[in-house]
Amino acid sequence: MARVTVEDCVDKVQNRFELVLLAAHRARNIANGSPVTIDQENDKNPVIALREIAEQAIPPDDMRESLIHSIQKNVEVDEPEAGAAPVLAIERRAPILGRDDQSSDTQVDVLTEEQLLRGLESMTPSEPSSSGTGPANPRERGR
Repeated sequence: MARVTVEDCVDKVQNRFELVLLAAHRARNIANGSPVTIDQENDKNPVIALREIAEQAIPPDDMRESLIHSIQKNVEVDEPEAGAAPVLAIERRAPILGRDDQSSDTQVDVLTEEQLLRGLESMTPSEPSSSGTGPANPRERGR
C-alpha cells in the first residue's frame, strides 16, 4: 500500500489549510455513507479522502462547494415566480388586518379619552357592595 502524503495533494489544492478542511469534510461524508470513488484498500476515511484528492477522483471545486454549503447557516431558498401560482382577484381575497381597504368600512369607531373615562366610570360601582352576605370588615374574612 502506497502512503499518500501532503506533497501528493498540494499540487491539486495549493493551500494546506484548505486541503485539511476539504479532506476532513470528505472523510466525514464517507463516514456518513457517501460512496467512495477509489479502491478502499483497508484504509481509514481520512486516508481515503486524501487519496481521492491526490488522484482527483472528485474535483476540488466540487468538494469546496460542498464544504461551503455544509457550513452555511442561511441557505437561500428559491422563491416561486409570480406566474407560477395563480393569484386571487382582489374582490375574492379575505381582508388582511391593517391592510384592508379603508373605503369599504361603513362605520369607524372613534372614542375620545373623555368618553372612555365616562364609560369606565359607569361600569364601576360607586359604593361598596351591600349584599349583606360577606363580613363588613375585610380583616374578619379569614376568621
